[in-house]
Amino acid sequence: MEFLGTPQTASYCGTKKACGLRKLPPAVQTPVVQECCYQPYHLPGCRYLNSWRPSLYCRVPNVQTCPDASALTCSTLRLPTILPALRSSLFSHRSLRNWDQSNQLQLRGAEAARLWAEQLTGDSLRLMQDKDQLTRQMQEGTCRNLAQRLSDIGFWKSELGYELERLLTENNSLLSIKRRLECAAESVNCPLQVALECLYHREKRIGIDLVHDNIEKNLIREMDLLKCCQEQMRKLAQRIDVQMCDNRDAQHVLERDLEDKSTAQCIDEKCFNLTCTSDCISFFHGMEKVDDTISVPKTWAKFSNDNINHSQIMRANSIRLREEAEHLLETLSDQMWKQFTNTNLAFNARISEVMDVKNKLQTQLAKTLQEISQAENTIMLLERSIMAKECPLKLAQTRLECRSRRPNVELCRDSPQFKIMNEVCAIDDTMQTLKLRLRETQDTLQLLMMTKSRLEHQLAIKVNTLCIDKERCMAMRKTFPSIPRLMGYAEPCTPCVSCAPCPPCPVQAPC
Repeated sequence: MEFLGTPQTASYCGTKKACGLRKLPPAVQTPVVQECCYQPYHLPGCRYLNSWRPSLYCRVPNVQTCPDASALTCSTLRLPTILPALRSSLFSHRSLRNWDQSNQLQLRGAEAARLWAEQLTGDSLRLMQDKDQLTRQMQEGTCRNLAQRLSDIGFWKSELGYELERLLTENNSLLSIKRRLECAAESVNCPLQVALECLYHREKRIGIDLVHDNIEKNLIREMDLLKCCQEQMRKLAQRIDVQMCDNRDAQHVLERDLEDKSTAQCIDEKCFNLTCTSDCISFFHGMEKVDDTISVPKTWAKFSNDNINHSQIMRANSIRLREEAEHLLETLSDQMWKQFTNTNLAFNARISEVMDVKNKLQTQLAKTLQEISQAENTIMLLERSIMAKECPLKLAQTRLECRSRRPNVELCRDSPQFKIMNEVCAIDDTMQTLKLRLRETQDTLQLLMMTKSRLEHQLAIKVNTLCIDKERCMAMRKTFPSIPRLMGYAEPCTPCVSCAPCPPCPVQAPC
């Protein structure tokens, strides 16, 4: 017989011991029970098993005994004094020995069954006590584990909350420095507009006055510096935006982790407070077979630790960005002021040099006219030389064409053939070289003509150049944003330069 739900070490689950009987009494048939009127009770974990019901029942054996040989011998020696009509019924009766044997057998079977049942009862009581003690120990261990788990959750919640608070503070500081960078970038628009206006006015110079002089270099350097400073501020503001997005992502991860731990803490507290007498407990069959966990204590703690480390890295990056922004604002404001001063000095030096350049331009114009005359003569000579090479080329090509009509084997690559071919190639190369030199001389002449035009116009507008540099540009460059404004501590100023054209300056007549 198999006993389900019991340990295999129980005494009644081992090998059956002899109890004084050679065999147990035969089992009777199991009584038939109709399923429609009987609903068996199932223990937890044994829902579809009927191991608690015994499947063997004892019955009185219907033993068909035969008379012993000694009895038969005695009966043959002594004839009973019975009627013939009762002889057949007397032979069907059992003997007293058989009756005694049957009774002894039934007694021994009953005693064995009683002893076996008594042993089973004792083992069952010990089993129930052991299982009750094991259940209590497991429940106490579960409560201790839940308490430890709640302590761990509380620790990580405090760490996450502290890190989240520091991250929010860093986000506010980062937002403040970002607004300062935006204000500083807007403040650069006013001096940038002034530099652009100066360049715009100086673009009205004609001819050689459109030189890349020191003023223009400083103006371009100032404009590039202002644009570079503005671009650096905006790029740093964009980096801060990206960092703030990363900070918000880290904040979201911390908040989600904190929310998950709060939910888990509520659930574990509910599980910790549950007892066997709670009203909300019930059977959930098969839950022990479902493993939907996605972490172990080591990975669980590592997840929160990684989130905190990631947040600390984001805060460290934010601090570096804030320090970089402070240093950038100080450095750029100093550079912009220095470049503004250098540009003004270049304007003053350039104005004093304009009058000295006029005499040099006149000398350069005379030399240019002389070079133009020489270039025209050279072009004329080159054209004549090219025309002179056409007749020799025609002659050599005609000779080649005539010799190509020689018949059969007479069509030989002889010495005259080589000479004529070399002559054609040499004349053709000479003409190509002369044509190339002609094109270069024509380009040079064209360049000289353009230079002459620029010089003539430049001599006529020197007064206009002085008017642009002294009266227009220097008049706009009298103010510049202060250091606090360039560092973003004040609101940006509005553009102070108008794009309307200034009245024309007097122009001197060309020489």
